[in-house]
Amino acid sequence: MKRVCFLLQVKKGKLKEYLAAHQVWPEMLAAIREAGIRNYSLFARPDGMLVGYFEAENPEQSLAALGRTDVNRRWQENMAPFFASGSGDLKKGGIEWLEQYFYTA
Repeated sequence: MKRVCFLLQVKKGKLKEYLAAHQVWPEMLAAIREAGIRNYSLFARPDGMLVGYFEAENPEQSLAALGRTDVNRRWQENMAPFFASGSGDLKKGGIEWLEQYFYTA
């Protein structure tokens, strides 16, 4: 299982609204699981910087599978207005992937 961590930036002044809107639909949760994504967490700083973490056997394959679903398309459309230009858009390179440099079990 590979561990993946990334950063996203919510627009200034939109964090409270984003957090209220981010009530994940049951069908989106099912699509995430079906894509092979596990232990998915999001953390927020007061300035709107988000840190995401998940685990998957093949993260690229899992993200591609999720990206092909209609529910993900609808979810992304609903969340897009909260993000800074390009942030959160995989296709536009709007997610900053972090390199893991330490781990202990």
